[in-house]
Amino acid sequence: MKEIVLNNKKNGMAMMFLFILLYLAAFALIVVSGIQLDNGRTGFVPLMVLGILWLSVGWVPFLGLKVLKPQEALVLTLFGKYIGTLKEEGFYCVNPFCVAVNPAAKTKLSQSGDVDANAQGNALLNAALGKSVDATAEMPSKKISLKAMTLSNSKQKINDCLGNPVEIGIAVIWRVTDTAKAVFNVDNYKEYLSLQCDSAVRNIVRIYPYDVAPGVDTTGDGVADEGSLRGSSELVAQRIKDEIQSKVHEAGIQIIEARITYLAYAPEIAAVMLQRQQASAIIDARKMIVDGAVGMVEMALERLSENNTVQLDEERKAAMVSNLLVVLCGNRDAQPVVNSGSLY
Repeated sequence: MKEIVLNNKKNGMAMMFLFILLYLAAFALIVVSGIQLDNGRTGFVPLMVLGILWLSVGWVPFLGLKVLKPQEALVLTLFGKYIGTLKEEGFYCVNPFCVAVNPAAKTKLSQSGDVDANAQGNALLNAALGKSVDATAEMPSKKISLKAMTLSNSKQKINDCLGNPVEIGIAVIWRVTDTAKAVFNVDNYKEYLSLQCDSAVRNIVRIYPYDVAPGVDTTGDGVADEGSLRGSSELVAQRIKDEIQSKVHEAGIQIIEARITYLAYAPEIAAVMLQRQQASAIIDARKMIVDGAVGMVEMALERLSENNTVQLDEERKAAMVSNLLVVLCGNRDAQPVVNSGSLY
């Protein structure tokens, strides 16, 4: 399906005044004809019939008056055939028998979910309780918004490449670029987009580990790398965007940006993974402390040997090394002990 942009003249205001004048003329014609018929002039009967006929069907041309605001479009069909799309703001007059088509008019995408299920649930609850429904509620518009919109699907629980369950949420900035494809190529382009976002997130997340893991290839080149969901969020978001775009191109949708809004281990393993991270941090800290302590002991022994300050045999050197390591690597401050006797 190829989009056809209608370049109709924006003559809606002029045509509206014309239709109103015709209505007034028809009303005046009926009044004048009635007066003349009372005077016995039967020649005004066709004029009266013409006026009554226009008053009966004169409302039909008003159906062809369409108003578009900036960044709005209207897909028009005539007796089931697609005739074009109005995309520029203005006041138009089109064929009154044209019908605007937008299968996603009742579907609302929001920050809390892909479909406004709360409103539907409240309506069903009110119906079940016998409460009246507001008859003045605004009818869904058939206009298609061309603005950049945000889709924030609910968080998903997905297993990463190591099998660990993680919860992830994304926000997608998107807009409609081809109204014909959006309306006619898919049943409901908003629901279609939401479903493809869920599928793309699942396909990409299962490639990456949550944290950097050895021997994991995330790029597909056969070489292990350091890609991870937490450390490579920009790259992961870009791959999710590209994956979604490849799926929704046929629906006339452009993906402007995709961002990860939430990332965490699933609750059932979050505590265990936290302990693992804490243990890893403690091990790294201890390793750094030991490396520093060994360097300090080596430096102390070298300085003592260079200046001949104290002559120590191997046994005393071993005792000194042991004492220094205990002092430098201990968790608490060392309590000094003064030796007042002989060294030996």
